[in-house]
Amino acid sequence: MAERTWTAGGFDRNAASDTLGVEQRLLKIRRLSSIARLMDTAVGIPGTRVRFGADSVLGLVPILGDGAGALIGLYIVNEARRLGLPSEKLARMMGNLAMDSVVGSVPLLGDLFDVYFKSHRRNVQIILDHFGVQPEELRRKR
Repeated sequence: MAERTWTAGGFDRNAASDTLGVEQRLLKIRRLSSIARLMDTAVGIPGTRVRFGADSVLGLVPILGDGAGALIGLYIVNEARRLGLPSEKLARMMGNLAMDSVVGSVPLLGDLFDVYFKSHRRNVQIILDHFGVQPEELRRKR
C-alpha cells in the first residue's frame, strides 16, 4: 500500500520518497540535528561532561517554556513523518517528547530532568538510525 504524505496541496502518495533525493534528505537531517543540538546540548559546563541547551533554559519559564520546547519537538517529529519514518518510530518519538514535556513541566525537578533526558537528540537519533546516516555524514563539507 502506498504511503500518503501531506503536502501544501493536500495528500500526495509517496511524495517524500518520489521528490526527496538523498542529498536533500541529508540536508533536512542536518538541519534537524542542528536544532536538536541547540535544544539539548548547546552549552557545556566547564570541568564536567554535563551539557544543556535551550530546552533546559526555556523550561525555567513556567508553562510557556515547556510548551515552546514541545512545539520544537513536534516540528522534528513532523519532519520525520514527512521524511517517511514508519508510524512505530513516530510513536516512539512522540513518547520521548511526551515524557520530556510532562516531567519537564514539574518545577525544579523538571529542569534537572531536562538536562539529562535529551528528547530532541533521542528523536534525531531515531531518524539517523532509520536512514543509516552516520554522524560523520552530518558534518558540513567545506
